[in-house]
Amino acid sequence: MRSIAFVTQKGGTGKTTLAASLAEAAASAGESVIALDLDPQGSLCRWGKRREAAKARNRVIVEPLEAERLPRLESILEGLAGAGFTLAIFDTACAESTPIRRVTEVVDLCLLPARPTRLDIEATAATFRAVFLAKRKAAFVLNQCPSTYRSTRASEAAKSLNRLGILAEPMLAARMDFQDAIAAGLGVTEYAHDGKAAQEIATLWVWSRAQLTEHKIKPPADRQRGEQAAA
Repeated sequence: MRSIAFVTQKGGTGKTTLAASLAEAAASAGESVIALDLDPQGSLCRWGKRREAAKARNRVIVEPLEAERLPRLESILEGLAGAGFTLAIFDTACAESTPIRRVTEVVDLCLLPARPTRLDIEATAATFRAVFLAKRKAAFVLNQCPSTYRSTRASEAAKSLNRLGILAEPMLAARMDFQDAIAAGLGVTEYAHDGKAAQEIATLWVWSRAQLTEHKIKPPADRQRGEQAAA
């Protein structure tokens, strides 16, 4: 069984939206997916209830995961694997905390969403340091970028994140399909299958799946600077 966690200390970066849509995209690709909600706000669980009401074709199981259960996280994942799940996706709270650190110590891949703003990049850099020290695979996801072609703000943010570590593919634009899909209890790839948002999430899943099957993510040439920042 493989596992992915969306983590960052900054609110509003789109963790829940990305977790929901990536879970559905993975399920559509043949994975048996359980999405685990660690955020006390319970946004992912509410999406799961809307999904049940919508009778979505590709069933993604969504469950809350209380902080007191995290010391047994390895055995929980083993039990889920024994139940037939092939992928677990974690949605986490924004604030740095012991439960979040526990998740980053166990999962196979941490995805760190950031909008193309200085505040997001600074906050995500701090999260990256924690994940790096836990010696886990990690990649930044540049999210909610301007949809205009070759946005300078997005390209500059991408350069900043690449200096720290790995930038996942592709950059994701701010598109209403993401919000409309969440409101409907759907993933964006089933809400608007032919839309650009759906294409971006499908590509993100292909990229993430490739990282999960590799022994390690190959660092960029200037990764050393990111490692120094984490020290």
